[in-house]
Amino acid sequence: MSLPAVTYSEDQAEAHDRVAEMLREAGVDLEDGLVLPAKEGRGRIMAVMGKAGSGKTLLLAELCKSLDAAGVEIVSGDYESRKRRDKRTLAILAPTNKAASVLRMRGVPATTIHRILYTPVYDPEYEKIAEWLTGQGEKPEIEGLSDEALDRAFTAFQGHKSVPAALAAAGLRGSDFITGWKRREEPLDIGFVDEASMLDDRQYEDLREIFPNLLLFGDPAQLAPVNQSGTMVFDRLADSQKLELSRIHRQEADNPILDLAHALADPGLGFEEFERMVEDTARRDDRVIWGQRVEVDLMARSPVLVWRNATRIRLINAFRRVHGAPETELLEGEPLICDGIELPLKHRKKRLDLEARGLIKGAQVVYLGAGRKPGFSRLYVMGAMEPQVSAASIVKIEKPDEEEPFIPFAARMGATFLHGAAVTIHKAQGSQWDEVQVFAPDLYAAARMGRSEAGQPLWKRLAYVAITRASGRLHWVVRNRLSKPSAPLSVADLTRGGAAVPLALEAEEEA
Repeated sequence: MSLPAVTYSEDQAEAHDRVAEMLREAGVDLEDGLVLPAKEGRGRIMAVMGKAGSGKTLLLAELCKSLDAAGVEIVSGDYESRKRRDKRTLAILAPTNKAASVLRMRGVPATTIHRILYTPVYDPEYEKIAEWLTGQGEKPEIEGLSDEALDRAFTAFQGHKSVPAALAAAGLRGSDFITGWKRREEPLDIGFVDEASMLDDRQYEDLREIFPNLLLFGDPAQLAPVNQSGTMVFDRLADSQKLELSRIHRQEADNPILDLAHALADPGLGFEEFERMVEDTARRDDRVIWGQRVEVDLMARSPVLVWRNATRIRLINAFRRVHGAPETELLEGEPLICDGIELPLKHRKKRLDLEARGLIKGAQVVYLGAGRKPGFSRLYVMGAMEPQVSAASIVKIEKPDEEEPFIPFAARMGATFLHGAAVTIHKAQGSQWDEVQVFAPDLYAAARMGRSEAGQPLWKRLAYVAITRASGRLHWVVRNRLSKPSAPLSVADLTRGGAAVPLALEAEEEA
């Protein structure tokens, strides 16, 4: 068959052909650009697996382009056009906003798994704009919106394919055009899931219910989801449903970070030998740093990756101490991690509002300042299409050797947060930063304990995941020390270009 213009390796070409065959059975022929209406029948599922740098994301992106060119409609959690019998659809999903943003940076219109489970209900007047933007209708005339504003929306949509972000470019807020949220009741069609190694059993079953045609992309060398007994969703698939990519395809063929990650596959490699390898690499390549201390300036946007909770808590408190953060409040620019939503079932709409805007468990957030009401915070959600929000917040600062966390302030209910200057390697999966600091003494402790996961020493899996979070530079920190900050915390790098967009939640009375 004729492959896309991009040059594939032999294993990528084989994977492309196998996926194309699966899609052809589902009625979508990539070679001839033929799209037939979906038929009832058995579901199809396949997994494309490979380590970091093996070309999974390139393959995913090229398959998306081919499906789009064939006439398959790409849907997201932002807006979905009216259902037609002959319409075929594709959704590209990731477990977290940060993971979805990595794909969007590569031009792939990805969204989160949660966002596809719940869809927005649009005000009928503004839905006309959404239909026009997505090619389903004519340019509308909307009272209060000029042609110039609509043109701004159109230009913005061409860049990122997000209807809410395009409407925001026209001067609208989410509360203007979204009247509520509803659980998806009807199945979709084709689903691509990146970072599928992070899926737990419940998410996997939800996806199987929604997508009759499901393609999983993941790295079997990563850590299995917590409480999954070391297993991943790939383990339940037959060999005929799994495709393995092996060759490294990243542009930097001499990438020292990837070289270190792949060296961990050697069963005879011990921790001390690996550290010598890291130190030798650092001497000849400045993309790897042999760190004698944790650099506090990096922690505000790129958390230190650790294994043990006790280490995480100590580093967080050291970060706050060197910045002079008072116990009773947060400083603007402090990083947070969303730990879930604390709302009773009767406040389902509020929960959906929070989650739809990216405040899901594991989301990375930066504190921008106090909201208009006590207990509310202005927040920047890293990786979200519309990152600036305001929400009722419960912030927990854990203390060394103390069972209960300190809570500097809190709403009675809302989104809960832990501090984000340091995170466990488990929680870092699916994310990527330009520079990453790995706290090596924690991995040494894991090596000394001799623990294994899925037949491999735990320290190697931890090291592999931690190292591959770095896209530009890896800091391998070997001493329990912390530098002093070069400047106070700031949010100037996040808030350029507009003020925070308030959630409808803040305008309501707290229950």
